[in-house]
Amino acid sequence: MEVVAAVADGAEAVAEARRLRPDVCLLDIRMPKLDGLEVTRVLAGPGVENPMRVVIVTTFDLDEYVYGALRSGATGFLLKDSGPTLLIEAVRAAAGGDALVSPSVTVRLLQHLTQPKRVAEPPNGPLTDRELDVVRLVARGRTNQEVAAELFVSLSTVKTHLGSIQAKLGVRNRVGIAAWAWESGVVS
Repeated sequence: MEVVAAVADGAEAVAEARRLRPDVCLLDIRMPKLDGLEVTRVLAGPGVENPMRVVIVTTFDLDEYVYGALRSGATGFLLKDSGPTLLIEAVRAAAGGDALVSPSVTVRLLQHLTQPKRVAEPPNGPLTDRELDVVRLVARGRTNQEVAAELFVSLSTVKTHLGSIQAKLGVRNRVGIAAWAWESGVVS
């Protein structure tokens, strides 16, 4: 891993990220000029063409920040006291297209999401039975390799299913898939 830029504020983070196109952007919630949530929306949010991978690293363990970050397109959310090992894993996960959220935050997030709220049918058609199998495993935190092994399919088949699921649900990443699964009651 190599740090390609360190910046003083959110506006500079946006400029440098667009200029350098790093594999992963690490952002804090509270930054001068533009906060981390706004920078995340600009770099990875809905409607952004070719979104970047963003991991939020902060001391602020507030649900509104977690939900805001994930809805804005972040692929990870870590508390600064999580330690260097988890930070490295979050960067690797984001670079590989996966997501990682601090364990303490994950527990709260899942408790909140276990109250099923029926949502409308996915905008681009219903999910197939196999896609629902993939959704359930992703919602339970399985990696692509684990999904492939459990469903007895190839890794490329899992990636194809994930792409189709993301398109049908209108989400950008595994976090969006997992959130939809919990919110809709597909998993409990």
